[in-house]
Amino acid sequence: MKFSKHIEACSLSPIRKFHPCMVAAQARGIHVHHLNIGQPDVPTPRAFFDAVRNFQSDVLAYAPSPGVETLLEAMRDYYRTIGVSLSVDDILVTVGGSEALQAVMACILEEGDEILVPEPFYPNYTTFINLSGGRIRPIPASPETGYHYASRETIEPLINEHTRAILVTNPGNPTGVVLTDDEKRTLVEIAQEHNLFLVSDEVYREIIYSGEALSSMLEFEDAAENIVVIDSISKRFSSCGARVGALLSRNQQLISHALKICQGRLCAATLDQMGAAALYQSMTPEYCTEVREEYRRRRDVVVESLSKLPGVRFRSPEGAFYLMVTLPVDDADKLQYFLLDEFEDNGETVMYAPGEGFYATPNHGRSEIRIAYVTNPDDLRRSIELLGLGIAAYNQKQEASQ
Repeated sequence: MKFSKHIEACSLSPIRKFHPCMVAAQARGIHVHHLNIGQPDVPTPRAFFDAVRNFQSDVLAYAPSPGVETLLEAMRDYYRTIGVSLSVDDILVTVGGSEALQAVMACILEEGDEILVPEPFYPNYTTFINLSGGRIRPIPASPETGYHYASRETIEPLINEHTRAILVTNPGNPTGVVLTDDEKRTLVEIAQEHNLFLVSDEVYREIIYSGEALSSMLEFEDAAENIVVIDSISKRFSSCGARVGALLSRNQQLISHALKICQGRLCAATLDQMGAAALYQSMTPEYCTEVREEYRRRRDVVVESLSKLPGVRFRSPEGAFYLMVTLPVDDADKLQYFLLDEFEDNGETVMYAPGEGFYATPNHGRSEIRIAYVTNPDDLRRSIELLGLGIAAYNQKQEASQ
């Protein structure tokens, strides 16, 4: 049987591909600590569940393809609180931020087109771009520069006749980098001057440890035709399972094309949208502060614990709830198999996301991992302890086999 070259160019997610090994470890009675996936254990606000529980209708009907009006209005009002003026016509509700990204790529890419993406980057970007016939041209970033990349000297030499967009995550996944105001303006100006889309993935907007005012690329109204924002309730409200995201842009031609995709998949789940609307309607500054401070506490625990492991290198993140870590091992994939298949300490082991899948540049990230610090501090301390013990056991085994 023949398969699409686009799907064959995609790889399994480094965040999820070890699931079968985890299941096998659990079947042996091993408790697996999770550093691999951005699934917070912060409680979802009760407003979501109350809205679903109190939903009254004789029929659970299709929602409108652009989104339920109550949710569209709630999102418009949310953006107004951070200084961004939008119409509900600038918003499409999607099945998570993932569908919003897929829709944008389907709308703007043709075979052989390129998107500039700072690396390391969220691995699913590769899948969404490959499926639309495009390819990633990486913008280099490194821990030595704090993963900052948004300069003309770095970006403009990468632009060519195939370039269609710049795709950024702010705050960053997996690096935790937060763009400065000057960096954001630089990206906007480059996009305008080269007639590119600037796609800004802002699902971690509230999690910035400096406590600065919330912001969005949509603030740059002079670049209305260029700017596309991806958003989601998953991280903001610890509601990953609801699968409610959004595509936002003042470029009405893009919105009209993306609406074709939204109509083709009919609608996002009606009940999830009603719950999401309730989350936005009940959102308070106090809630945002409380959640941010909880993640700051978790970040500090991970940074302190990692600093005790010999040979480990990393930069403390400025936002989101991830960090990239370089380990003193030859291959982080092999180490992960070892941790799940062979290693345990008092019946426990640990999972992470190996770093190679976060790069488009071949052979980059082989000794790196992404850590998601989304569980409670005690669990995080034990997880990092297990990581250190596992590294020592793995390297001892490697030396013995040589």
